[in-house]
Amino acid sequence: MIEQKKPFKQNCLGLNSFMANLLKVTIPVCLLAACSSSHSDNNTPITTPTQNLQQPSKKQIGLLLPLTGRNGGLGNNMLKAARLAIDEPSALDVHDTAETGGASAAAHKAIEAGDGIILGPLTAKDTTEVAAVTGAVNIPVLSYSSNASIASSNVWIFGITQNQQIETLVKAAKNEGRMKFAAFLPDNSFGRAMADGLIKSCSDQGLMQPTIVYHAADLSDITQKLKSMSNFDERTEAAKINSQNQNLTETTAANGPKEDGDSLQNELIPSKPEKKVEIKKLKLDKPPFDALLLADTGLQLQSVINAMNEVQVSTSQVRIMGPTLWSSFAGKLGKLKGAWYVAPNPVKRQEFIRQYMARYGQTPKPLADFTYDSAALANSLRKRPGGFSIENLTRPDGFNGIDGFFALHPDGTVKRDLQIFEIQSFGGGKMISTPKDNISGSMTH
Repeated sequence: MIEQKKPFKQNCLGLNSFMANLLKVTIPVCLLAACSSSHSDNNTPITTPTQNLQQPSKKQIGLLLPLTGRNGGLGNNMLKAARLAIDEPSALDVHDTAETGGASAAAHKAIEAGDGIILGPLTAKDTTEVAAVTGAVNIPVLSYSSNASIASSNVWIFGITQNQQIETLVKAAKNEGRMKFAAFLPDNSFGRAMADGLIKSCSDQGLMQPTIVYHAADLSDITQKLKSMSNFDERTEAAKINSQNQNLTETTAANGPKEDGDSLQNELIPSKPEKKVEIKKLKLDKPPFDALLLADTGLQLQSVINAMNEVQVSTSQVRIMGPTLWSSFAGKLGKLKGAWYVAPNPVKRQEFIRQYMARYGQTPKPLADFTYDSAALANSLRKRPGGFSIENLTRPDGFNGIDGFFALHPDGTVKRDLQIFEIQSFGGGKMISTPKDNISGSMTH
């Protein structure tokens, strides 16, 4: 293993220890860094298979990003992170997916330039186009999309996927005793991807099939469907009966038993009108689930919160869970106090932010983390025997990045070490412990 002994510009992604984030073999922090080739190896070196090597002579790294057009600002922000991770600028071959011909043309140019690996592109659509080009020449692709459905044996999904998020949440919720899962989701592609992730995670964890309900954008549909899935009418009726029984018991106890001589007098006293029970003052029983996955953001999330208050589905009864997207506006989510979301450990990326700002005078976007990690990974592997071979990319003990541990699997999926955050009453998320079995092994920083 290689210990971190050089400055940040030449060392690793494993910075000083987001959304939690473990290995039998210690991950060399320098493995994912722009380390110089003369850096000394003081520990046991990592062995690399020598057979079935994939184009070991191709050392150049292709980077495909939108550098002009609508997403040009984001693309250039991500490009700067990649350059920060590579110690030889000439090793990075950059192509603009927003130019004429799009991602497909950019992929052809990268192949013609002799690139041995392609980092990017940004979207699922562009990744599909690139994969159609690279598949014939067997060049690995590390896509920045978060759409797990486009993963394949030679295309890895480097973004944080819905499955990664939900797997972490379900494990943690199960560990605290939650057994009945449900999801209340927007009726769109993101909501359906979250539903698929929940169904898979519940199955993997041996839990019963979760209840899935999709809603439209308007408040009336949100409220009506949440009432239905939470058994609001039945819970309300039960609460009314309990309230009436309690009032009857209290009245009987206050008046005491009737004497026979008081019968006529009691009959002559006009009866008091029954008090009308106000639903809002009733305390309803728990809904038929103890963990609820949400996926809305913005005004739709506010509508969901309002409906939850009306039907009495609260974090005191149910473990509310949400997507990584919540991390970007967690400060506004005080009304969901106690709810969970997942994200990478923000502490680990602080040194990266500092170095990025020192060089470029601006803050890196969250997606810049992925370009830095992927570029540092490629930069390290190009110096190793086998280069960008499948064996090197999918090493079982994985890699340590600025957002935590990650490992590339042969099927194109990526295992990530995500943290769980609990929303506070004043807004913002507090990082809490994640399940110990989230990722096996140990990890050093």
